[in-house]
Amino acid sequence: MKLFTGLVFCSLVLGVNSWLSFMTEAAQGAKDMWRAYSDMREANYKGADKYFHARGNYDAAQRGPGGAWAAEVISNARENSQRVTDLFKYGDSGHGAEDSKADQAANRWGRSGNDPNHFRPAGLPDKY
Repeated sequence: MKLFTGLVFCSLVLGVNSWLSFMTEAAQGAKDMWRAYSDMREANYKGADKYFHARGNYDAAQRGPGGAWAAEVISNARENSQRVTDLFKYGDSGHGAEDSKADQAANRWGRSGNDPNHFRPAGLPDKY
């Protein structure tokens, strides 16, 4: 009985620890995504949005499973909200659908650990 109680206690402690780790990674990943978004707005550089999408997802995913989860949730929410906004702007014309697909491809590229510089446009300041 003591062995069983000890095993249950240890699994609870380990479970809480991994949950806290996941949540910490998720919070740090969300911060990475915000930093990439802020940098994109600050840079205001034509053709650089895919780079910042990939970079934010890459940085967040490097935090661990929680960061990758946060990156995916934030990326999907952003693209879904943009799809709704585009529907009001452009109607059913589908304007922006190709851009959204390209953004999601850049998001997946970064989350999978690929180099975000693949999307870096020529002339983007080294600061970014």
